[in-house]
Amino acid sequence: MSRITATKKLPKPSHHHHSTPPPPLPLPDLSPSLSSLTPTTSAAAQTQLSHLATLLATHLKKTPTSITPNDLLHFLKTRLRHHPTLRHLDFHLFRYAATLDSFRHDHSTFEYILRSLVSSNRLDSLPWLLDFIAANPCPCSDGIFSCPRIEPMFRVSISSFCRTGKFNDAIVAFDTMKRLIDGKPNVALYNIMIHGFVKLGELDKGVEFYRRMVRDWVKPDTITFNILISGYCRNDKFELGLEVFREMKEKGCVPNVVSFNTLIKGLFRDGKVEKAVGMACEMTELGCEFSCVTCEILVDGLCRKGKVMDAADLMIEFLRKGVLPKGFDCFVLIEMLCGDGKVERAFELVDELWAKGYTPSLIACTTLIEGLRGIGRIENSVDLMRKMLNEGIIPDSVTFSCILDDMCGVGGAVEANKLRLLAFKKGLDPDGMIYRILILGYTREGRRKEGEFLVNEMLDRGFIPDIATYNMFMDGLAKFKGSIG
Repeated sequence: MSRITATKKLPKPSHHHHSTPPPPLPLPDLSPSLSSLTPTTSAAAQTQLSHLATLLATHLKKTPTSITPNDLLHFLKTRLRHHPTLRHLDFHLFRYAATLDSFRHDHSTFEYILRSLVSSNRLDSLPWLLDFIAANPCPCSDGIFSCPRIEPMFRVSISSFCRTGKFNDAIVAFDTMKRLIDGKPNVALYNIMIHGFVKLGELDKGVEFYRRMVRDWVKPDTITFNILISGYCRNDKFELGLEVFREMKEKGCVPNVVSFNTLIKGLFRDGKVEKAVGMACEMTELGCEFSCVTCEILVDGLCRKGKVMDAADLMIEFLRKGVLPKGFDCFVLIEMLCGDGKVERAFELVDELWAKGYTPSLIACTTLIEGLRGIGRIENSVDLMRKMLNEGIIPDSVTFSCILDDMCGVGGAVEANKLRLLAFKKGLDPDGMIYRILILGYTREGRRKEGEFLVNEMLDRGFIPDIATYNMFMDGLAKFKGSIG
């Protein structure tokens, strides 16, 4: 079993009475971890190590030869981890403990220091640690079986190497782990490697690792195929992605929503609109549930090709089949329909969605209201606003003021005021503009009494800045020809 030599060793056990405090721990050799210290000057590093020795002597109430992995782990977790200036010395302490003849690390200390290095991005020290774990196996692997924590530890390491593009280190770690564990590596480890290559633009290496996986008699899963399909589609090799999709089904892997989403997006990118829609229909036939992302991909792909009405029809078809996901937000589709002059179709779409329990978002409703107002469909916009309020969807004050202005413009000040009362009841914050619009509407209709009531309410709420403004409103109501009351 390999050991790390140090220039200083812990003293031999003391023969004093058990109540006598243990002697201070000597400082370990500084050189192995000097590069990780901050600042890196020798004097500053020695000071930090001196503080560490003091901390050990204070909180680790044991003789050096009686320290166990549990003692070390408890000290690392409860003391050193939370120390503002010494916590980066945990790896130095780990290496120092390994030099003690009476001490043997186990998987608990391995796991702790490994995760500490990964979380603090000290990946340069990770290869050394993995080599040490391989050369100094955990005590629980002294029998015929390997330590059950080996594979999870190496998985974290491999994932970190792949995430940062350290593929050589990842492959070495993978091969090391493969020698240490019982049986074959889990498919998830191969997926991590393949995904790492694909994500960082090394598609060919990812495919080669997939072939190695097959040679190792490890059965790929849905995630494996999804990674490869995505890699091919992103690299404009869509036909190869389709081949992987077919291979996936041949090998008994059921495609999931991610598989279909990736392919549908690739089909749209490749200009094959009908095949993309057909792939979505195939999802329903296979019983694969749609996701909101699926719908967004379909709507975006069809709208980009100028097929806005087809997108609306497709969503209604999915709605009637009962496969449209509940969280689907039709905002983009409403916006595209209104922008394309198909406001009536947008209104019908929202009405049918709402009737089936698919409540649209605030922004979708606001967009549709603006579209309806633009083509003079005031009655429909008012109905939509009333429905929004009854469902607890509170509009912004600008949109609401525009609706009231439209209503007052066609002689509907009384109904506009009822809508105002409903909005205030549902939580819309009143402002002076809403009152001004209604008072002007009452003035034009000659409804002096209702107008004066609103002026006084406006005054009570502090929306009238001075007496001159108040008199202006009252005079307007009194002088308008045909005033009632």
